[in-house]
Amino acid sequence: MRHLPYFCRGEVVRGFGRGSKQLGIPTANFPEQVVDNLPADISTGIYYGWASVGSGDVHKMVVSIGWNPYYKNTKKSMETHIIHTFKEDFYGETLNVAIAGYLRPEKNFDSLESLISAIQGDIEEAKKRLDLPEHLKLKEDNFFQVSKSNIMNGH
Repeated sequence: MRHLPYFCRGEVVRGFGRGSKQLGIPTANFPEQVVDNLPADISTGIYYGWASVGSGDVHKMVVSIGWNPYYKNTKKSMETHIIHTFKEDFYGETLNVAIAGYLRPEKNFDSLESLISAIQGDIEEAKKRLDLPEHLKLKEDNFFQVSKSNIMNGH
């Protein structure tokens, strides 16, 4: 895990539509080119860290990098669950992610309920770890200090 912390930024694109609908755990998905540019030796699995949308506030997050064995994906994905309730979708906005640490490898589950339970456990573990001083300081990283003038708002 020599790449951690790992920073990436990209546009939020539509995923499979499973996060909110099937799991009750909304995710923000990066486009293929962001996933394809991950370091070759970064392990698939569940990570934790910090995320912001556009120039918004920085929140705790968990991110799944991999194939989602339960769903048998054929394309590697990077799905970020920001631990915050947003009032509306933010497709097309810029997602800024700083991965701080690794939680576990990805694995298959025998039921949707056990998958949801594992994700909820990952979220709770991420919340605890991100309160540690070495991870808390990453929330203030210059990476998240996106100048408002650099944000395109479509006008």
